[in-house]
Amino acid sequence: MSAALHPAVPGIDHLRRIASPATDFRVMPFGIAALDARLGGGGLRAGALHEATPRSPSLADDAAATLFLAGIAAREAIATGGLVLWVSCRTDLYAPALEQAGLPAASVIYAQPRDDTALLAVVEDAVRDGTPCAIVAEASKVSMVATRRLQLVAGDADIPILLLRRARRLGQEVFNEPSAAWTRWRIGSVSSQRLAVAGVGRPRCSLECSRQRGGESFTMIVEGSDETGRLAVPADLSHRSAEAAGTVRSAAA
Repeated sequence: MSAALHPAVPGIDHLRRIASPATDFRVMPFGIAALDARLGGGGLRAGALHEATPRSPSLADDAAATLFLAGIAAREAIATGGLVLWVSCRTDLYAPALEQAGLPAASVIYAQPRDDTALLAVVEDAVRDGTPCAIVAEASKVSMVATRRLQLVAGDADIPILLLRRARRLGQEVFNEPSAAWTRWRIGSVSSQRLAVAGVGRPRCSLECSRQRGGESFTMIVEGSDETGRLAVPADLSHRSAEAAGTVRSAAA
């Protein structure tokens, strides 16, 4: 049985690594100045656990949260040339949508464990093995002890673990449950820009960073990931984004 199923008391060295200052770890920037400037270290810590949850139970918000994490994983895969492990107990992933967010089928290894307990064991074993460059996992029931273990192994391996948290029942607020995650995001879909011709504009989503270590919470609207996994600041909102970020100017990479 995997050691991931047994709680462990973290050592002092592990605790020191968790509390390391921003200059001591590798950072994955989003490539948007207005967004990266609000994150401690100028982006997401690479070797860390990051959680996202849909803003509501709607399929649109669930898709927005899924593609938000897919974009982060895609950028890491492109930067490192590695593979992404996607772990889920469900069978509803739509591969063409992931490819539009920068994750073609050839870049993804899929695993389907029987339940959340097995899922967490698969994630921890994969991090220790070191094969994937990033891991996306979908789970509903995750204890504080489990998130602490994932944060520790992610930091040791310098591999991002991206955890999509779904509510177990209607009306449940997932982020009321404690977690050792480095950042926690609440993602919702918003209307795309109206086009001058018939058609559908680039998807948009609302990002709410409800908690981050070394920084404050914030909310902003971005355009969804493109085929390279990159977000963008909507042109009609860039001026307001710049004002919200103070002296920082919004610019998509």
